[in-house]
Amino acid sequence: MFSAREPRGFRRVSIYTSERDDKLQKLVEDEKRRTGELPPETDVKDKFKGKFSEFTPRAKRFSEDPKRLSWPIALFIILVLILVWHYLQTGRVHL
Repeated sequence: MFSAREPRGFRRVSIYTSERDDKLQKLVEDEKRRTGELPPETDVKDKFKGKFSEFTPRAKRFSEDPKRLSWPIALFIILVLILVWHYLQTGRVHL
């Protein structure tokens, strides 16, 4: 209760960057990719596709489940249930 909190460690984050250094680093990486020292750059969408469901068990089960209904079938079932409920309430088939 009376213990003092440990101060947070210092972490230097540079808010100013040198555009020249960034361009130079990009040129070096591009040249290394061209010569084959680095693997070819992949598209960002391909890089992260499926990563979320890979690390969460619930999402993994949901993506692998073949029994799930598609939304048009679910919408059709809801419509049929509404029509049955209307028939039971009014006794008529017409809306």
